[in-house]
Amino acid sequence: MQKFDHLSGVAAPLKIDNVDTDKIIPAQYLKTIKRTGLGRALFAEMRYRDDGSDDPAFVLNQPAYRGATILVAGDNFGCGSSREHAPWALLDFGIRCVISTSFADIFYNNCFKNGILPIVVTAEQLALLFDDAERGANARVSVDLAAQEIRGPDGGAIHFDIDPFRKHCLLEGLDDVGLTMSRTDAIESFESAAAGTRPWV
Repeated sequence: MQKFDHLSGVAAPLKIDNVDTDKIIPAQYLKTIKRTGLGRALFAEMRYRDDGSDDPAFVLNQPAYRGATILVAGDNFGCGSSREHAPWALLDFGIRCVISTSFADIFYNNCFKNGILPIVVTAEQLALLFDDAERGANARVSVDLAAQEIRGPDGGAIHFDIDPFRKHCLLEGLDDVGLTMSRTDAIESFESAAAGTRPWV
């Protein structure tokens, strides 16, 4: 998993509450188990017209936000059914950080397991970040995970909280498999000792 330490980029404002995982990636795109190629399907029902062309009204289709790496979203982002394809699609599009006042638990956990940083802020802080994001590509937002800080284009800072273990895993680029592999020596030592005391196992 790619490490996450510091991110500076364009923040796209998605001023919609209760965006569920079916809105993030519709069910017809769930047939694949590949993590790549899903960026095209991200927010498909909102991004594309019935004829398949881009809807220019949707934020990620606007020139200022096509290269966005941060998403500033409405309340209760990622609610609905559990699907790991949702963070896969965000990551494949290029989104490494999602900021909201609240997230659905399963989506929130899946973000950490896929190298995306979900940040919870207050309603007042979110309003400030929406203002920053609506200024377009000339207003870059920075996220410093080590310092647990979001900086706006004018230098204002917002502190955010994060579980220390999840912070460690993101900084080191450790998903569940990577975390297990980092304990290889301890695992092999345990297995060796177990084989000596319980050879019949």
